[in-house]
Amino acid sequence: MSTTVSVLIGIVAALHIYFLVLEMFLWDAPYGRKTFGLTPEFSAASKALAANQGLYNGFLAAGLIWSLLAHHEHVFEIKIFFLSCVVVAGIFGAATVSRKIFFVQALPALIALVLLHVS
Repeated sequence: MSTTVSVLIGIVAALHIYFLVLEMFLWDAPYGRKTFGLTPEFSAASKALAANQGLYNGFLAAGLIWSLLAHHEHVFEIKIFFLSCVVVAGIFGAATVSRKIFFVQALPALIALVLLHVS
């Protein structure tokens, strides 16, 4: 089961790297506008805010990757902390922006968090 949990954590980390790229580098590009359903005017006006949000997603990814690479007595707690941060961020995004965020961001982390506790 620990391999399954590690794979899920890796997937959640990869998703957050993807979010970082979308928000920091592609927000104002055609692909980013299409992904988020933005007008060129809105994406240009909100580009700095999106880059900031992307940076936070990068920190979440870094923490998850650290939890996979760390080999000390607190690795379980590191995994819990960063997966919990992702779940909270996904629930907040679902409540304030789009319910789709719950399924894309929070649910994979929640599944990994549950499996982490039962493994």
